[in-house]
Amino acid sequence: MRPGSGAAAVARAWAGALGRLLLFGILFVAFDLFLRLLTFTWDARGGMALVKGGAISLLAALLASVFLLRWLDRRSWRTLGVAPPGASLRFSAIGIALGVAMIGVVVALMLATADLRFVRQLGGAGPGATLTGMLGSLALLALPAAAEEAVFRGYPIQVLMRAAGAPMAVLTTSAAFAAVHADNPAAGPLALTNIFLAGVLLGAVYLRTGNLWAATAVHLGWNWAMAGLFDLPVSGLGWIDVPGFEPVVSGPAWWNGGPFGPEGGVIGTIAFVGATVLVLRSRWFARRRRAGERAALRRTER
Repeated sequence: MRPGSGAAAVARAWAGALGRLLLFGILFVAFDLFLRLLTFTWDARGGMALVKGGAISLLAALLASVFLLRWLDRRSWRTLGVAPPGASLRFSAIGIALGVAMIGVVVALMLATADLRFVRQLGGAGPGATLTGMLGSLALLALPAAAEEAVFRGYPIQVLMRAAGAPMAVLTTSAAFAAVHADNPAAGPLALTNIFLAGVLLGAVYLRTGNLWAATAVHLGWNWAMAGLFDLPVSGLGWIDVPGFEPVVSGPAWWNGGPFGPEGGVIGTIAFVGATVLVLRSRWFARRRRAGERAALRRTER
């Protein structure tokens, strides 16, 4: 081996990865703009604007990914982890349960430290309206969560894995995930650190399951529990209001996140780190494939 050939190979791998990521970004923006032009007559407002934006971004990310996989990488679109095998339902159910459980622990800690209490809204809606609001918020948050996962844990993480390995791929995409939240209201250093840790968690879920829907489910379960079950801000945004009650948060923001929501405090750090350890150690998120299934997967990746 010639001196420096190892470094040259690494440099070529990174150059190829960065080129693919740049192409992905260009195609994603192009498809996104095209789809927005096609749907400009759809005057979506409120929650429907969230659904519309999520649907467009998700479709744009998937189109860009499939195009590059087939045209540039000569690989099957199934390698994205979006095909509907039987395991998807199992992983999705476990993922949503994990996301909700994380927020359940966070809320329990906030209640135990007297940082959170719930008050009934004066003239508020009855239990039926509250339940409808909770279920409706699940539908509103599903597409944006899927879109973010397709952008960060889909094609880009695969490109980086082939260039630099799984750990670097997770760290790089997690840093990008945190960076796009830097302009959110009340985003500070701890909040962005926690968003980075959330990216690590979601990257770990994707790598262990090979299933994009599993990562989407954890993302959705967390966001929905925050906004749809407990009416707390999500990454500084409070666009969803559950009728019937209102949370009152007090105490130090470094602990409970303050106006950014639980993701902005140490309480969020505890949740993300604990969940990541669970995902890495638990068999619930492990892929189970027979020899024939492994051979079929290898054939689709060629």
